[in-house]
Amino acid sequence: MNILLLVQDEQRIILEELYEAIVKYSDSCTVLRLSSNEQANLKKYFRENIQTEKYDRIILILRFKKEIRQASFQRTIPNLVFLEHDAWQNYAESKYRGVFSKHYSKMPWVRIICSGYTLQKKLEAEGFDAVCVPKGYAEFLSNTGSERDIEMAFVGSLKSKSYSKRKDFLEDLKVSYSIQILRTASGEEYKQTLNRIRFFISADIEFGENMVKNFEAMACGCVLCVYDQGEYENKCLGFEDMKNVILYKTKEELIRKLEPLRKDLNLASSIAAKGQELAESRFAWDEIGRQVIEALKPPLRKKKVKKTFGFKKYTWEN
Repeated sequence: MNILLLVQDEQRIILEELYEAIVKYSDSCTVLRLSSNEQANLKKYFRENIQTEKYDRIILILRFKKEIRQASFQRTIPNLVFLEHDAWQNYAESKYRGVFSKHYSKMPWVRIICSGYTLQKKLEAEGFDAVCVPKGYAEFLSNTGSERDIEMAFVGSLKSKSYSKRKDFLEDLKVSYSIQILRTASGEEYKQTLNRIRFFISADIEFGENMVKNFEAMACGCVLCVYDQGEYENKCLGFEDMKNVILYKTKEELIRKLEPLRKDLNLASSIAAKGQELAESRFAWDEIGRQVIEALKPPLRKKKVKKTFGFKKYTWEN
């Protein structure tokens, strides 16, 4: 299978290992990096740079806000696949609520590789060809065995409107409990900070899936305290409450589960070790890249166009 991978030339999340893994596990894969201007005019970029007939799969990992303005051209791209890590916002309280569905409905033959198992089911229920490959972490993020001198913390931004419930939860917890909310530079500083934290307090509240930070914290040996996204999601990911993660729905439940662990550091260390083992076995970008290749293998739906009273209607056939 000959694959073309179109990615952003500047990523907020370091995804280089994912791209390398996709190349590694493919028969043939070309990676092209698009600037912001190039992403905004895909028709021009394709005309000048790409022979679409050469590729069995063309994967877009681009900025969604630029993609949604270009559905008319995207409908013309053969063997198209979206790899989208933000589609959870389609069902959350965000400015993109319902927007992903609206965009995908304009090309219902396209495969969508999303990053949540529950999200996959929701997209499938709407008639889309959806596959879940979860998020992962870069392998340089590892447990260094450092002293855990920060008992409880979250590392990251709270600014986005999509993260408003995360912000409210963590700030409320900070007032009533001894949690730190930290910011670091990416890379080594971030790694060293995660290695100082005993309990990483994640708050992906009602996202429907788990963000990258969760897997990064697990890989660095933190006890991951993670918002419970539901039995199905947890089962698919291998999350087991009080065995390899701490699951919670409310602040009170989180505190109730944390209290005995703060006194029993051996039990806390056991949960952290099992969480780290799970992350290393399933969520390194190398393994996620292998899963992406597997998700590309089944035949894509065939595009079908119907004309009614001079108007085109786009559908698909098996």
